[in-house]
Amino acid sequence: MTLAKRHQAFHDLHQQGCFVIPNPWDRGSARMMAALGAQALATSSAAHAFTLGRPDMGGVTRDEALAHAADLISATPLPVSGDFENGFGDSPDDVAETVRLSAEVGLSGISVEDTQMIPGNPAYAFTLAVERIKAGAAAARALGRPFIFCARADGVMNGAYDLAEGIRRLQAFEAAGADLLYLPVPPGKAELAQVLKSVTKPVNALAAGPLKSLTVADLAAMGVRRISTGSQIARLTHAAIRDSVTAMLHGSFAPLAATASGDDIDALLLKGSTE
Repeated sequence: MTLAKRHQAFHDLHQQGCFVIPNPWDRGSARMMAALGAQALATSSAAHAFTLGRPDMGGVTRDEALAHAADLISATPLPVSGDFENGFGDSPDDVAETVRLSAEVGLSGISVEDTQMIPGNPAYAFTLAVERIKAGAAAARALGRPFIFCARADGVMNGAYDLAEGIRRLQAFEAAGADLLYLPVPPGKAELAQVLKSVTKPVNALAAGPLKSLTVADLAAMGVRRISTGSQIARLTHAAIRDSVTAMLHGSFAPLAATASGDDIDALLLKGSTE
């Protein structure tokens, strides 16, 4: 699939229905996800940082994130979106430049948060937060091709503001031109329902926290358009490393009974590179 066709396919996925967009962290995980039926992929800032032996939150530079995204784009024929934290800068111009650079490496969209990449994740002031999204959305439209610009209101998840403020920001981000709206980890299903009722643009939900108890069908029925996994699959993988190695160092190889065969993995890697 050409890049142009990937960009159009990614745009079209957001126009109706509901789809899951898993988040790989390297070429192998991307190809396995593609082989298993994913329609699109997204980077994860946390999962990428883990591969570099760094903590989440500001652990990856823009140049590193762009190179990582380009690697994932080349690994499969699927469209890829970038999880680009705060846009790698505080100013509206920084966000706009990140959009332009993202398009240059072949990404079909990116998401940008409204909280800062410093301890505590303080939220940008409301006016600045909106101006940042306005600049990013304008840069996306200037590309002249489909590009899904996702605006995130992360303050509820980070404890920087309450749900009412998160909804106020999403509504302002929608008015500023964002294509997709995203409030990660609302307190529960009822709060997610409030978010969905408050905007008209497509909404992304994260399969984390209280929403992990819901199914894809549940979220689709509520009106969620896209479901991302963030760093959840990477954290599950790291949990397997922690638990299996701990067991082995204490004398038991029992966890190895659950491994996939080399032939199965090889087959998925081959299929994912060409699907």
